[in-house]
Amino acid sequence: MARDGAGQADSALVAALLRWYAVHERPLPWRHTSPWGVLVSEFMLQQTPVDRVLPVWEAWLARWPSPEALASDSVADALRAWGRLGYPRRARWLHQSAVVLTEQYGGAVPNDPDALRALPGVGEYTTAAVLAFAFGRRSLVLDTNVRRVVSRTVSGIAQPTAHITSAERDRADTLWPRSHARAARWSAAVMEFGALVCTARRPACGLCPVQRTCTWTRAGQPVVEAPVARQDQYEGSDRQVRGRIMALLRDSAAPVGGAHLRAAWSDDEQRERALAGLVSDGLVTRLARNRYALPD
Repeated sequence: MARDGAGQADSALVAALLRWYAVHERPLPWRHTSPWGVLVSEFMLQQTPVDRVLPVWEAWLARWPSPEALASDSVADALRAWGRLGYPRRARWLHQSAVVLTEQYGGAVPNDPDALRALPGVGEYTTAAVLAFAFGRRSLVLDTNVRRVVSRTVSGIAQPTAHITSAERDRADTLWPRSHARAARWSAAVMEFGALVCTARRPACGLCPVQRTCTWTRAGQPVVEAPVARQDQYEGSDRQVRGRIMALLRDSAAPVGGAHLRAAWSDDEQRERALAGLVSDGLVTRLARNRYALPD
């Protein structure tokens, strides 16, 4: 059985998925980039599929290859470059983080969990991902894909709970290789496996290298019917209004108001509510004569 750099023997699951990853790893550009490139990718990949992120990430890094480059431009530039990735708060947080990195860390992404966690918009998962994928550090990278693979193969449960439990964290800590390099590669491998094979709805169990030992499969793949979370309707929602307004402002070289805003959304009350929310979030600036623009 293979051993990691700390002399610990890999579990059969870890060894099998690392072998699988050696063959099936996708050539995603942020896997071979700077710590800044990794941080940008983690902001963009939150709730957004890889295929939508790829062209935006590549254009972003070509324009802003460092935190200093982004910090020297405006929030409006960042919001325009973000385009239609959605959840534009992430673009504002990324710009704010670039300013912090420039002013406090000389333009470097820190290799320290507390410093990373203090950046705007960076939570526990992003901190762990940057430590692993930018610096090769051992950290528990527990995204949805990773949690699902471990839940099925180890615990025999089809889907993980909505929130990470202390027991789940302890189980992951036991499973993760002890050496930094091997743990970081395992984090990438199990995430990739969850994205491509052990998927949420239609897992490709016939392609699974651990099918025979998977606890969930050996139990007959039981599925506990959980309450279906109600998906908020997008059409006609405030989210759609906010998106329309942001698209209008991104495409406009000058502040807009009046007829232009009404063309984006005709319902005055809903439009004003969405505008107020965007202003409160720092994504839109209210100017004189009831005109609006992206922030400087």
